Amino acid sequence: MNKTIIASLLMGLLMVPVTTVTAAESTLSGAMSQTGLAATANSLDQFSHWLPQVMQRFNSLPEVQAQAARRQQALLSVEAADKAVYNPELGLGYQNASEDTYSLDISQTIDWGDKRGVATRIAQLESEILLSSITLERNQMLAERLQALTNQSQARKALEFQRQQFNLAKGQLDIARQRTEVGDLSSVELQLMQLDVASNAADYALAEQVSIAADGQVLALFGEFDLPFADFVNALTVQAAHLDISPELPALKSAYQQVLVAKVTAEQAKADGSADPSISLSAEREGDENKFGVGVSIPLQIRNNYSEAIAVASQGVAIAEQTYLAQERVLLQQQKQFSLSLPRLTQRYQDWSELVLTSGTQAARSLSQQWQAGDINTSDYLQSQRQMSGSYLAGLALESALYERWLSWMGTSGQLEGYLNSQLSTQGANAAAPERAH
Repeated sequence: MNKTIIASLLMGLLMVPVTTVTAAESTLSGAMSQTGLAATANSLDQFSHWLPQVMQRFNSLPEVQAQAARRQQALLSVEAADKAVYNPELGLGYQNASEDTYSLDISQTIDWGDKRGVATRIAQLESEILLSSITLERNQMLAERLQALTNQSQARKALEFQRQQFNLAKGQLDIARQRTEVGDLSSVELQLMQLDVASNAADYALAEQVSIAADGQVLALFGEFDLPFADFVNALTVQAAHLDISPELPALKSAYQQVLVAKVTAEQAKADGSADPSISLSAEREGDENKFGVGVSIPLQIRNNYSEAIAVASQGVAIAEQTYLAQERVLLQQQKQFSLSLPRLTQRYQDWSELVLTSGTQAARSLSQQWQAGDINTSDYLQSQRQMSGSYLAGLALESALYERWLSWMGTSGQLEGYLNSQLSTQGANAAAPERAH
């Protein structure tokens, strides 16, 4: 390259606006600053600035309000079951004869088989089953909505990155035209730069479509799409992978209580088949004579002793136990999958962050300067740009995978809401500590 061409190129670069020249230096670094591990915020502030508002909006949703009504219905069913099984019976009689006869009878069947107690226990267990199901449903609904918010956040990151890439490509195309005019760049290389702009425009359009779809998903789940949200990838934990799978876990509690219901149902079948006696008192006046009587009646279980019903209920216990064991096995498999996948994804994400954040920004700045100075050809420069763009989008994909795995497990196991509430409680306690110190 002779001195005349060099001088002309430098003059052309000096005429380019400063924002265009520095775009290559800031695009990748600006995009990387949006990732979770690149954030400099304190981990204690992962949730406090957005989660309370999101939870308030979540609790006001009609489907969540319906769960509150179902909870109240379950409590009322227990009260209804804890009532007497038999009401007393009152009888009045009159007989017209030579001497008129008047009679008054009152009888009461005794709950000898404790039908009331069994019905109350069943209602309590069914109420607990319903409450456990509501808790699990609530966790799954919350996980679904947080997943929608994370998808929206990731889509907006990708959209902003593609916008920056598109603007950068247009700025570099302007520089390429100036270099072509001074003879420092061939027309073929200029066409390559034009194709790169077109490719970035297509990627930008596709990212816009994904972002619109993500906004629509949030709108469908929350009734609005512009909700506060901040990345919390730093707060994702694998501690849940070491959780003991017990009947008290929300994902299993309902199935375990079904076993208890089946056992009590077997007791209920025996209670229903028990012979409940009835005691009656009668008073009768025939003419001038008063008569009093006491009676006891006992059902005779001759035609039906309810043994088949008791056998059916006993089989229900075996079915409920096997159903519980099946659900426990599925949950254990999901837990193992979570414990295997999340640490590996986290390690790959950290590796990506260290490599891209430490060297990617410097490489982008250096390549842009070298291409503008003519030290590298256009094909190598464009290939390097595509590689760095792919590296950033790969990081976004890893981040999305981390969120998806974590939210899926926490929602499926029923631990999500408890974890979030504990995080908010911890942050509240830490925030109150400095105030007490003053």
